Amino acid sequence: MIRIIIAGIAVVLFLILTLPVLLVLWIVGRFNKGAKDRASQAIIKWAFKMVLFICGTKLTVYGRENVPDDRSVLFVGNHRSIFDILILYVNTKMPTGIISKKEMGKFPIFNIWMKNIGCLFLDRDDIKQGLKTILTAVDMVKNGMCMAIYPEGTRNKVEGSFLPFKGGSFKIAEKSGCDVIPFTVIGSAAIFEDHKPWIRKAKVVLSFGEPIKTEGLSRDEIKTIPERSRQAVIEMYEKHVAEVKTK
Repeated sequence: MIRIIIAGIAVVLFLILTLPVLLVLWIVGRFNKGAKDRASQAIIKWAFKMVLFICGTKLTVYGRENVPDDRSVLFVGNHRSIFDILILYVNTKMPTGIISKKEMGKFPIFNIWMKNIGCLFLDRDDIKQGLKTILTAVDMVKNGMCMAIYPEGTRNKVEGSFLPFKGGSFKIAEKSGCDVIPFTVIGSAAIFEDHKPWIRKAKVVLSFGEPIKTEGLSRDEIKTIPERSRQAVIEMYEKHVAEVKTK
C-alpha cells in the first residue's frame, strides 16, 4: 500500500509543482523550440526514473547497442502495462515521441507534458484522424525524432501471449524510410496490473532487437515487416522470460 501512496503523491506533486516550469517552457518555445523540446524530454525522463525507483522496479536492459543515438527509428513492441511507456522512454537515446490512445490526452497537465515530448494521440475509431496522426508521425521522424508505437493496438492482458501486429503501425517506417527497432518488455504487469490497486516491487527485463531495414525494400518485403517484428519480440521474450520468473 505504501508504494501506491508515495507514487501517487509524487506524481501529483510533480504535476502541480511543474506548472510554472510549463509556463517557462512555453515562453522558451516561442523563441527556441529545440531548447524547449530538449528540456521537456530531460525533465520527463527524470520524472519517469523517479516513479520507477519509488515503485521498486529492478530493470535489466539488453541490446542497448541496437538503440541508435544518431538517427531516427520506429520502436515497436509488446504492451502489458502502463509502465511500459516509462520503461522504454528512460532507455532511449534520441528524442522519442510515443503514439498513445486518445484517452491519454484527457489528463490535465500530464497531456501538456506528453505533447511537449512529442507524443501523439491516436483515435482508433476514426480512420481519417488515425491516418492524420500517422502522417504527422512520419513528418516528425523525417525531422529527426524517433517514434514508438505498440502495434498490438491495445494492452495484452495475457502474459506470454502476443496479439497480431497491425500493419498500419508500420506506415511510419515505410513512408519515412527509417529502421524498425523491435523491443520486448517482460514482467512489467507485475508492478501494478497483476494485483490492482497495489504497486509492488518487480523484476523487469527490457530487450532491444536488431534494426529491421525498410529503405529500398519492395512492396512485398515491406508487408513482411510486421510479422518479422512480432517474431523478434517473441524470440526476445522467450530468451529472457526465465530471468523474470526467477526472483
